[in-house]
Amino acid sequence: MAEAERIIGTPDTPEAAGAEPEQDQQARSRGKRRVAVLFTVAAFAYALDLISKMIVVARLEHHEPIEIIGDWLKLEAIRNAGAAFGFGEAFTVIFTVIAAAVIVVIARLARKLYSLPWAIALGLLLGGALGNLTDRLFRSPGVFEGAVVDFIAPKHFAVFNLADSAIVCGGILIVLLSFKGLDPDGTVHKG
Repeated sequence: MAEAERIIGTPDTPEAAGAEPEQDQQARSRGKRRVAVLFTVAAFAYALDLISKMIVVARLEHHEPIEIIGDWLKLEAIRNAGAAFGFGEAFTVIFTVIAAAVIVVIARLARKLYSLPWAIALGLLLGGALGNLTDRLFRSPGVFEGAVVDFIAPKHFAVFNLADSAIVCGGILIVLLSFKGLDPDGTVHKG
């Protein structure tokens, strides 16, 4: 967590940053909007994931897959106790702890967030992590051991869900922002 906070690096107080009181007021206002964006994106991603999984469990589980684009893209309900691509099914508890840690880190970093693109990226990560964590906590076989509901099945690829999509999109956005030199505190660095 300390490394993540070091990357954010935004001073907590205006005195530490050498900002004028009026500028500090604007920065705080701008920062609060970014936090609102982060949590709005997270809530939207989480709700879409949760609703889609409820529909899949109610309508698709224990039924034949639905072909969307021939056999290239199907909707097929499976339960995944492991990580991406079904790896590590014996480590479900560890994946649960990792998801919880990601959520805590994002929540802690949110107070220092002043960049809109970073707010969107972290919101996607948070919403996706919450979606899969919900499955791991509340689905069978039990708490911390639940299997994630996956249902988007492209041909020759792993079956995934909307939470996975949000996590991947958030991760890609973070990589792009890092390459562009945009920091979560809104500053731009060259290097």
